[in-house]
Amino acid sequence: MRHSCALTVLLAASGTCLAQTSVNLYGIVDVGVRAADGLAANNAPTPPGHTTAVTSGINQTSRWGIRGQEALGGGWKAVFRLEGGMNADTGTQAKSDRLFDRQAWAGLESPYGQLAVGRQANLISDALLPVDPIGKRDASFNPNINVAGLSNTAFGTHAFGRQYGPSGYADNFYRLDNTVKYTATVGPWQARAAYSAGEVAGDAGAASSHGVALAYQGTDFVVSGATMQFRSRDGLPLDAWSLGTAVRLGAWQLKANAARNDAAAGPAQRVAQRVLSAGVSRPVGRDLLVTTAWYGVRRTATGFADDGFDRGFLFVEKTLAPRTTAYVEADYTVWRGDAAGKTASRPNDRHGTGLTLGLMQKF
Repeated sequence: MRHSCALTVLLAASGTCLAQTSVNLYGIVDVGVRAADGLAANNAPTPPGHTTAVTSGINQTSRWGIRGQEALGGGWKAVFRLEGGMNADTGTQAKSDRLFDRQAWAGLESPYGQLAVGRQANLISDALLPVDPIGKRDASFNPNINVAGLSNTAFGTHAFGRQYGPSGYADNFYRLDNTVKYTATVGPWQARAAYSAGEVAGDAGAASSHGVALAYQGTDFVVSGATMQFRSRDGLPLDAWSLGTAVRLGAWQLKANAARNDAAAGPAQRVAQRVLSAGVSRPVGRDLLVTTAWYGVRRTATGFADDGFDRGFLFVEKTLAPRTTAYVEADYTVWRGDAAGKTASRPNDRHGTGLTLGLMQKF
């Protein structure tokens, strides 16, 4: 009887596998030891002092996911993706209220493009992928992800303090629920359009977002940009755009990007943020990649002094095997205005430095 049951389970599993073209488990585990001055373990500004911490995701965000596809014939495929962030230093979910906080969608691929429906990254994030100077590394500290891509807009003495679009969080609109995204590639051009439903009864525009993105891939360069509008539950708008380029000159790769967002944060209150960034990377020796970049963030807000920060990065990565990379990361931040803020009424350090030794493994 036991053998019969086992055979039944095996046959059922085989049938599922045959019907499905592919289902793959994948992920990244990135963990390191970080020493910092003027920065806490979560990279927030602190009063002068030294911090040492075991940290996760300095190079690439630690994550796990499942993706799959099934051929439908005629060049059509059904596709899906589920992906959640994790903290490799503690084993916890990146967001305790969501198992798949990064992506959770299903859709169709065809000769005419891809249509995906579910929780997805916003179009500013998509546009930054080929042109961010450090390749979207260090997500929790990268100004193009946090400020330009709207992943963590709160710093210093002021924050938006509300949710724009259906992200589920205040001051974080990098990934959006209820999103319908269409992607089409024609020759060197790639175009995207997206709409995220706010699902507020009686007001289709409240808590929604929409936008378009366009990229051109040349032989040795790419230009990529996007524009989006988000609305809060009470109809306040946030407008954002990003435009960048990447150019390859022999072994050198140069990247630069400009981004801006402007939000109505309340009655007669506006917040505008700008991010300029540039960087260069180059292979050095065998399996060694060096990347350096600078980011400048400036913010104006009604009723507050202008503030912002400048931040520089250096990454040195050594490929040990196809899926394993060791790296050293260094960063330096200078806070402007009162962006450093205070801790228990004590002024935080206006400078922050960090040094990380890490290991990243992909599976």
